[in-house]
Formats: sequence, structure tokens, C-alpha cells
Amino acid sequence: MTRPQSVWTVGAELGEGPVWVERDLALWFVDIKRRKIHRFDPEGGESRSWDSPEQIGFLLPAESGFIAGLESGLHRFDEESGEFALIAAVEADRPGNRINDGVVDAAGRLWFGTMDNDEKEPTGRFYRFQSGQLADAGLPPVVITNGPAISSDGRTLYHVDTLAGLIHACDLRADGSLGETRPFVRIAPEDGYPDGPTVDAEGCLWIGLYFGWEARRYSPRGELLNRVSFPTSNITKLAFGGSDGRTAYATTARQGLKPDQLDEQPEAGSLFAFRVDVPGIASPLVRL
Repeated sequence: MTRPQSVWTVGAELGEGPVWVERDLALWFVDIKRRKIHRFDPEGGESRSWDSPEQIGFLLPAESGFIAGLESGLHRFDEESGEFALIAAVEADRPGNRINDGVVDAAGRLWFGTMDNDEKEPTGRFYRFQSGQLADAGLPPVVITNGPAISSDGRTLYHVDTLAGLIHACDLRADGSLGETRPFVRIAPEDGYPDGPTVDAEGCLWIGLYFGWEARRYSPRGELLNRVSFPTSNITKLAFGGSDGRTAYATTARQGLKPDQLDEQPEAGSLFAFRVDVPGIASPLVRL
């Protein structure tokens, strides 16, 4: 592996949700707190940004355009006009919540979580959006959800309870139902908080550590295989892209850092990249 290098000093307050989009050979990600969508072109083309009307947890490619997870629910996003259109309200009865992270499985189902925006109460839930229908995934409520992530064979769903330091796994059946949750990895508090997960082509799970200064790679059995150190403390999530799928991109955050810490971490909130031996998996498209 190469050492992570900043490729865009975008200064994200809470950079999150990186995803490589094959159709335009670009990396997309969001800044939740500054309500921004960012598109990074690694070949030297135009990198662009759009405003979001609400806090935005993720942006994922769909069969047509993109699906965005805003505070009020799931929206279509049109990159040409920059406009959003609501397609499914989420938790209108929980105004203190917001949508956080999400992923698409091979069947085109969208999985995502919500969380308490104040990061105090266990009001977060995981959901499945399939064929225009929204359903509770049936996973335990937590304060801060992250993920889910889907294994390379499509049979396991990983979901994260960030404040508890726990990464869980459960069987993902062909019909979209889930098996019983089981522990996968526990992160010690002194090592940081597990943030966004993603999976590579060997079925290994990568996790960014908030306040942890690194990203980690775990085997499908939960064995720690690799640790990648960063020059900033808040690593939120990884995605794999580039022509061979072996460039790892990592979003980071300034949120929670005091002025003296920001002085010591001038690259906090940047988008980073490094090379890996094992490629990632292309994101499926959300089927609407």
C-alpha cells in the first residue's frame, strides 16, 4: 500500500459517503453538516460541488440519476439542474433524527440508517428501500448507525453501532430479509469509533475510525489484517475506484476538533487517496 495523500483539500466539516460511480469515472461524496455534494474527477477534469437544502447523509447512483438521503427522506438528485425531488419520507415522526450512511446490494435494494442528530438517544434505525417501498430492516435501535455494507458474495450485511464500538454482521437472504445479528468486531474506545464500512473484492471489511487516525481492514472472520495511518484523526469512510478499482479514497472530518487540533491537522476534512493490492467492488445501481 502507499501512504494516504490529500487529493482535495475541500475542508469538509463532516465528509462522508464516498462512492465511485462507473458511468462518469468519478468519486462522489457529501459534507453532511455543510450540506454539500462533491464530485471529484481524478483525471484532472472539473471537480464540482452542489448545495443541498438539508443535511445529506449519502448520495448513491441509481438506474436514472442519483438517490440522496436528506433529513426529510429519500430524494432523487439531478446533477444537471441541482434539484431534489422527494420520493419517500423517512421518520417524519422523529424530527430529531437524520439519515446517515447507506449502501446498495446486488439486487438494487438500498439499505441505510438514521441517527439522533444530537448523538445522544438510541433513536436510529436501519431501513430497506426496495421497489419503491420503505421497510424497517428489523435491526436493533442505536444512537449512531453506520453502514450498512454488503459482503462480496452478497450473503452478509454488516452494520455499525458507532458509539458502542461494535461492528455487527447478519445473514442477508435472497428475498432481502435478514438473519440474526451477531458480533463481528469490537473497537476499543481508545482506538477511536468505527464509522463507515466498505468491503473489497476478497470480502474483507474496511472501516474508518473517527478520532482514531487510521482505517483498518478485517478478514471475513474478523481478523485484523491491515492498518493505514492518516495525518488527521477523523477518518469517516473508504471507497475504491480508479481504472483498476485499486485506488482507495477516504473522506475525513473537521467536526469535533478544537482550534489547536485543527492547527495541528491542516488536512482535516480533506479527501485522501492511497493505492491498495486488492480492488474494491463497483457500487450497484438503486433500482427504482
